[in-house]
Amino acid sequence: MTTVATDTGVGTLLRGWREQRRLSQLELALRADSSARHISFVETGRSRPSEEMVLKLAEHLDVPMRERNALLLAAGYAPRYAETPLDAPNLETLRWGIQQLLDGYEPYPALVVDGSYTVIAANRGIGLLLDGLPEHLLTPPMNAMRITLHPEGLAPRIRNLREWRGHLLAQMDRQIALARSESLRELYEEVAAYPLPAEAGPEDRRDPSGSEPYPYFALPLRIEHDGHVLSFVSSISTFNTPMDVTVAELAIETFLPADPETVAYLRALGGG
Repeated sequence: MTTVATDTGVGTLLRGWREQRRLSQLELALRADSSARHISFVETGRSRPSEEMVLKLAEHLDVPMRERNALLLAAGYAPRYAETPLDAPNLETLRWGIQQLLDGYEPYPALVVDGSYTVIAANRGIGLLLDGLPEHLLTPPMNAMRITLHPEGLAPRIRNLREWRGHLLAQMDRQIALARSESLRELYEEVAAYPLPAEAGPEDRRDPSGSEPYPYFALPLRIEHDGHVLSFVSSISTFNTPMDVTVAELAIETFLPADPETVAYLRALGGG
C-alpha cells in the first residue's frame, strides 16, 4: 500500500529527501530549473508546489515511485502511479516475459523479488540450491534474505558466509537509505540478528586442485551442493522506465557461474 502522509506537509517531506540526498537548496534548484528561494518557500510551506514541480523535484531527488505518490498526496494531488497486483490480467505479458527470462537462464539460478525481497518467481536453478531446506523457510511468501541468512537456510552451505552476509546487509542498508522503508528496516534487523553457524569460518577461496585463489572479478557466492562447491557472481536488473509501483519494485537477480567447474556441474545436472 502507498504511504499516505496525513500530518506531514509536502514541504517537510521534500526537505527530508533533500537532506538525505545531501543537496543544498541551491543545488536542487539548479537541477530542477527553479530558484533556491522557491525551494525554500516550498519546504517551509509558504508556497504550494504545482503537481509538475512535485514530480520534478522527486525525480531529481531520486525518490522511489511509491514515495512519489505520497508526496503528491501530501501536496493535495491524486497519486500518479498505479500499484497493480502482479496477478492482474493487464500484467500478464509482464509475467510471461519474466518467466521466459528465468527459464531461458537455466541451468543457472535466477529469481525475481519485490522491494521487500519476497520471492515472486524463480527457475529450477534456484530450486536446486534450495533442495533440502526446511518447509518453514520455503512456505510462501518466501523471502530471499531469510532463506539465505537463516541458520537453517542456506547460511551453513555458504563457504564465504561472512563476506556474503556483509554484502547482503550492506545492500539492504543502501536500499533502506534510498526508500526509507520501515518494513525493509524490520527485515534488516531480523536477518542481521541471525547467529552465524558454528562452522562459519574465514573465507576459503582456494582452488581445490591447487594452492592459488581463483581470480574472481567480483565477490562470488560460494555455496556447497552435494559435496561440490559452486561459485556464482550475482547480477541484479530492474525495469528502466516503470510507470507502476509494483513493476518499479521488481528486481531480477541472476547468478552467473564464476568458474568452469560450476558451469560443467550445472550443465551436467541439467542435461545440457
